[in-house]
Amino acid sequence: MVFDYIQKYPHRTKQILGISYEQLQSLLNCAINRYKEIKTKQESQKIRINAPGGGRPEKLLIQEQICLCLFYLRQMPTFQVLGMLFGVSKTEANDTFHDWIPILRDILPSSLLEQVSNNESDLLFVQEVLTNFRLLVDSMEQPINRPSDDKEQQKYFSGKKRQHTLKNQVIGLPSAKDIVEVDVGSRGPTADIRKVP
Repeated sequence: MVFDYIQKYPHRTKQILGISYEQLQSLLNCAINRYKEIKTKQESQKIRINAPGGGRPEKLLIQEQICLCLFYLRQMPTFQVLGMLFGVSKTEANDTFHDWIPILRDILPSSLLEQVSNNESDLLFVQEVLTNFRLLVDSMEQPINRPSDDKEQQKYFSGKKRQHTLKNQVIGLPSAKDIVEVDVGSRGPTADIRKVP
């Protein structure tokens, strides 16, 4: 299991998850606290017929679920491979990832454009300021299952990788301290630098 390996070899955390072991511990604490707040609120609004604690127990600990999500974001495996690495099914790996993404988005700082996206005047100002900077763009392609429809196959085929992929892209300022925009899971032709101011 990936989480057990990280616990045994904490100095390799950055290679596996993209953050240091100390940052992982801090993120785990914040995410678990936020998760407990959400669960407490949900429980207070429920009308119960059965006693709490019923149902099928989860296979992964909360820490392992967060680690699964971070591992996916860093390594971009298919959900089949992700499930095998964490000892769960492909469906459970997918569900776990999508359960934790909103919580991680909630506790982690948003990108610069996300912060100003609700206010059009602020967004226009930031876009104008960004034209004076050189931006760093890094992208990676994640393999996906081959679509069955011929037209869909053409949309997702990457000539560079010689397979069907989705593109993930991060745009930051030269100091690499500020993330301007993040684009995850887009088709290659729509996830390029031209869409950024």
